Parts: sequence; structure tokens; C-alpha cells
Amino acid sequence: MTVRTLINTVIISGIILSLASSIFLCAQTEQRTTVTIPEQVKAVFQEGMQTREARSDIPFQITQRLYLPAQQNLHVIFFFYAKNVDLGFVPPAAVTEEVTQEEQQAAEAKLVARNYVFIQFNKLENDVPGELVKELYIPLNLEVDATSYDPEKEEMYTTGYPLPPGNYLLSMAITSTDFLRIGTQYFEFSLPDPLSYTDILETTPIFFAKKLTQVAGPETVVEIHKGFFAYSILQIEPNLEHIFSPNENLDIFFFIFGSQADAQSQSDIDVHYEVSKGEELIINFEAQKYQAPLVSQQLPIKRTVLIRTTKGTETTERTERRNLEPGSYTLSIDIKDNISGKTVKKTIDFEIRG
Repeated sequence: MTVRTLINTVIISGIILSLASSIFLCAQTEQRTTVTIPEQVKAVFQEGMQTREARSDIPFQITQRLYLPAQQNLHVIFFFYAKNVDLGFVPPAAVTEEVTQEEQQAAEAKLVARNYVFIQFNKLENDVPGELVKELYIPLNLEVDATSYDPEKEEMYTTGYPLPPGNYLLSMAITSTDFLRIGTQYFEFSLPDPLSYTDILETTPIFFAKKLTQVAGPETVVEIHKGFFAYSILQIEPNLEHIFSPNENLDIFFFIFGSQADAQSQSDIDVHYEVSKGEELIINFEAQKYQAPLVSQQLPIKRTVLIRTTKGTETTERTERRNLEPGSYTLSIDIKDNISGKTVKKTIDFEIRG
């Protein structure tokens, strides 16, 4: 299934707009909902909350957040990085006599890390943490191949949760299962009100996708994912570094707020894409039309070159499609809602490396 077919399927089914708001709020398992943040973890949160001073028993770094629509809420995705060695990968516990020799060998080929993740959201008022909005507990159970294990490798992890518009402080802890090691980080973020875009168009943060995969159904509990994030029935591997090889495509993903729909609940949106290098226009794509405000668009980053050949007194011309040369480029995105007449322009930088 192509990315275009996949996204159309998601839009037509209405899952992106109708399910995400209730995925985690209404379908938590009993075990997760009855577990609150342990007092020793809450005490560590409280110690560093005012100054945002992290605790480095288990070092990790929250780098950024994305958000996508979730009916009345916004589904917020957080990205954090941790080294393998800091997560405590060890050989699995001794196997029992009931397992086969093949099962024992398979177990010995793995390293496992067992930790807990605790998350607390507080309203942020004048930079001061206020009302407690939500507490989350997430088991962090990881396995890696023992033969390729690199203790110094830093991996990207994600988790997400739907929240209403507002200003927040995220307090996050990764702990050992005995709570002897508690690492914390704090992350301030804001979420806009989608209903406020009555006179203008606006987009969610625009990002590049490396890979999109459709799964059987949305998650029913909050999870930690390595290398991708979950959104409704999609697993999305993002390209956060904005670095591409010459033969790759750009695959952008975003949602447009403030657009209007016709009597059949369809949008009429034109988006014009251009790639430039400094002041030079490199690629001018044909405008794309969308009948919904969710956009996932693949763009081949090949430029058309005019080649002239002269033999004697005769000159011939032909065009050739070539990969972009290594360097820094800017993708410009001009969006027009044909129903309301509103427009907005966005840009995102990327790099080609040979």
C-alpha cells in the first residue's frame, strides 16, 4: 500500500479525527489507572520542579514535541533519547528446565532492560507549575540483540498523550524497578486552541516521515516506542534530522487548522511546494489538491536540467531529471483554502548528503 493510499484510507474512515481523543483517556487498563506515581518519585519531581533541575541517576534528554489533532484535544508526542548503557541492559534471568534448548539459546542471544517511566502533567501559569492534570505510569521493557549491542549508542524513544490546549510542564522520570535509581527531566510546552483559527490558517508542526505503517488498531494504553511514534492506526518513523540522501523523496506530514468544508464535508485545499537553495529556485512542483486538511505528501527531490547539444550548426535541447547535489535547501509550502480564501505559507529546511 502506498503512502497516499494509506493516508486516504485513514481520512475516509475518520479515525484520525474521531478516535485519537479517546484512545488513552477512556481505554486505560485497570492496572494502569489504579497505579499512581510512587511517593519517592513524586518527592524527586517536587525537588526539581521549580528550578527544572534534572536528576541524572538514569540520564536521558527530552528534545522536542509534535502534536496532531485529536477532536477537542491535541495528541502530543514527546521525543527523548537515552544511551543503552544507562538503561541497564543485562542478560535475561536464568531460564527454567521446562524450556527447550532452542528457546534457551534464543533467550541467551538477547539483552533486556526493565525500567519504569512516570509522567506528570501540570498546568503552567506564569512559569509556575499549577494544577495537576494527569499522572501516567508506563512499563519500559526493552530487548536488544546481544551480538550487536552497543552500550554507547543513543536511541530515540517516544510516547504520546491527548491534552486540551494550554501551557504545561511535563515532569518525566525513568526509574529502576527497585527505585534505587531515579532519573528525571522537565519539559515546558504549549498547545494552541484549534478552534481559535477562525480568521487564519495554521498548521501543526511540519515534519518529514521516513516510514508510515498501518496497524490493526489504535493503542489502548500509553506505550513507549523506540524509533517511531503511534498516532491512531499509524506508526510513523520521523526524520527529525531533516537529512536525506540524493535518491530519497521528501515525505511531509501535517494538519491544517482553520480550513472550511463544503456541504459534503469535503475540503478544497491547494498546496504549492517549492525547493530553493538560498535565493535560487531549484524545484517548482505542480500544485496539489486535498479534500481533507490532513496532508501526507511525497515529493521527489529531483531537478529538471535543460541540456543543449551543438553539432556543427545544429543545436538540440533535451531535459534530464537529476538528483539534487549535496547541500542545504528550503522547502516552501504555500497553502490556500479555496472555500474561505485564507492562505498561509510555511518553510522547512533540509539537507542532502551524498
